[in-house]
Amino acid sequence: MSQPKFPNTKGSIFSAINKLVTETGAIDLSLGKTDFQCPEKLAELAATYIRSGYNNYAPHEGIRELREVISSRVKSAYKHTYNPETEITITAGPIQAIMTAISSVVKDEDEVILFEPAYESYAPAIASTGARPVYVALKQPNFHIDWEEVRKMVTSKTRMIILNSPHNPTGSVLAETDFVQLQKLINGTNIVVLSDEVFETIVFDNSTHQSIAKFDKLAERSFIVSSFGPVFNINGWGLAYILGPEKLMNEFRRIQQFQIYNVNTPLQYALSEYLLTEDSKKDISEMYQGKRNYFNRLLGGSLFKIVPSQGSYFEVLDYSAISDESDTDFTYRLATDYGVGVIPISAFMHEKNKMKLIRICFAKNNETLEIAAERLRSVPCLK
Repeated sequence: MSQPKFPNTKGSIFSAINKLVTETGAIDLSLGKTDFQCPEKLAELAATYIRSGYNNYAPHEGIRELREVISSRVKSAYKHTYNPETEITITAGPIQAIMTAISSVVKDEDEVILFEPAYESYAPAIASTGARPVYVALKQPNFHIDWEEVRKMVTSKTRMIILNSPHNPTGSVLAETDFVQLQKLINGTNIVVLSDEVFETIVFDNSTHQSIAKFDKLAERSFIVSSFGPVFNINGWGLAYILGPEKLMNEFRRIQQFQIYNVNTPLQYALSEYLLTEDSKKDISEMYQGKRNYFNRLLGGSLFKIVPSQGSYFEVLDYSAISDESDTDFTYRLATDYGVGVIPISAFMHEKNKMKLIRICFAKNNETLEIAAERLRSVPCLK
């Protein structure tokens, strides 16, 4: 009998929570689904390109027009130039980009450092290569990286370090000093960095997103994955992109062409045209900061302790004053007894833990946030 590909990987709790929310009719603050529509002009462009016959295969690296506009926007934001011909590839969503990037670099018996809580797709992608994930815990209360601890975890087998900022699920954001520390750490090694920057456009409190692209010595040995999904509410389009030096991108493309070959053609054209005139980065950050602030005010008087989000549209709530239940059991109680769907932080951990934390998504209209907060304020001490 053949051995399973992911012998130590848990089944996704996201599907179970989605089913629970549907069955109970709970307000869904669990999954990263926004309540907002994509811009009307972008939707019209998508329809126009579909009707105009742009429905055949695109180049496996993505259409040139979209790669060129991405190159221009990255250069404007971070002062680093990526050659659209050889250093930018369009992908079928961020998860595919992440899995392909890991596959293109990491081999059997390598080690990959990732920080927990960690997005659920990282560890299975590492396992699929035969490599070993090495877990480093983010430090509370603000989920920061202890670089001295990371230094101790680096070995001759370390092939990759995975970063995620703004961070899913905690909403923490890396600072410039983190990248300085990372640069010192990997200097003189063959370690490749994979930086998940999908929420780069959503950063709060007058902070600035620190991209790998801002640091030339890091950029020359790193992949950066990003997407226009969060900023334009088009996560369901299955479009993302990856940046990297040509030497890394060559292998990435070699693998991708046998995985998917083509990414949605008309939507690439629609997005490339829309991006020539549209820039909603400031507006989107202000909107979501307002949503965060409003929801947090609504939670005033509840027994939940808020761990304020610094970026993304996710936030962590601490329920330790309410219950001694595991976060999974508490999540099910919230949905069934109080009508609010959330995600337990253990869904982002490789082992059971005693943290009393849940993740909520505040990318919702005000009415939804008001009803959810009212229900959460009603949760009594259950100890």
